[in-house]
Amino acid sequence: MSAAREKKEAYFAKLIGLFQEFPKCFLVDVDMVGSKQLQEVRMALRGKGEMLMGKNTMVRKCLRDNLGEMPELESLISSIGGNTGFVFIKNDFEEIRDILKKAFRGSAARAGVVAPVNVIIEKQVTTLQPTETSFFQALNINSKITKGAIEILEDVHLVTAGDKVAPGAAALMQKLGLKPFTYGPTVVKVYDNGSVFDPAVLDITEDAVAGAFMAGCAKAASVCLAVGYPTLVSLPHSIINGYKNVLSISIATEYTYPEAAELKAFLDDPEAMAAAAAAAASASAAPAAGGAAAAAAAPEPEEEEEEEEEEDMDFDLFD
Repeated sequence: MSAAREKKEAYFAKLIGLFQEFPKCFLVDVDMVGSKQLQEVRMALRGKGEMLMGKNTMVRKCLRDNLGEMPELESLISSIGGNTGFVFIKNDFEEIRDILKKAFRGSAARAGVVAPVNVIIEKQVTTLQPTETSFFQALNINSKITKGAIEILEDVHLVTAGDKVAPGAAALMQKLGLKPFTYGPTVVKVYDNGSVFDPAVLDITEDAVAGAFMAGCAKAASVCLAVGYPTLVSLPHSIINGYKNVLSISIATEYTYPEAAELKAFLDDPEAMAAAAAAAASASAAPAAGGAAAAAAAPEPEEEEEEEEEEDMDFDLFD
């Protein structure tokens, strides 16, 4: 057996062994990421997970060859592409994501790479010598000489996100010492016990799920009320609407009952209703103001007897 084949079989065995050991992993894109950064990630992952890189053709073949024993790996095959690798996770997704985020480093722009963000150079006095003036002229950048250095007279939108960096733009950023781009292992897919999904799913909180559920309930209730079909979500609204109808009839006629009588009294005397609303507002604000004033005016408890200290503390808590 050749050395290349032995190496290939060893890689296959390690990859499948990691899938058997770890139930979940990140598929990460490491394009433009240096070997030193990857080494730092591997060190940070010790005891929490493991990173494994490999050629796409080898990874796909390994996964296909083992679909008989691990059919759940089929969902990953279509996601393998580009300069990607695996970060296998023992416990928590968020812990590993934090490690990957810390691995991002600033990088100088290279000619020909696709810009991940816009690059805008603000007007400034640079440290470049007047001999570089022709360079700025070639890039159509307004400049002048100020105290023996080149001054950029206006903000320059040098690179647009999604476009390739031009050689002149890359050279200018290098001369100015700019590192506008950051690169690191970027999570492109999440694998969890046979399921593959986008990393944005990890950012969904319980509050967001509850909000989406309640929004769905509200839409379902609206449809049920519109068509007159009662359901569990529309029943509370139907009861409230029915009560409003009864209350409206009571106000429009001589028929009354205790709850309607109070509302009728307010309608007959609008000033009383305004006074009641003002009293309720002041009552809700009084406890907070009173508690703050009492806390400020209360003297510190004297350290004479333990019982007295406890009495003072009870007074502060329930004031």
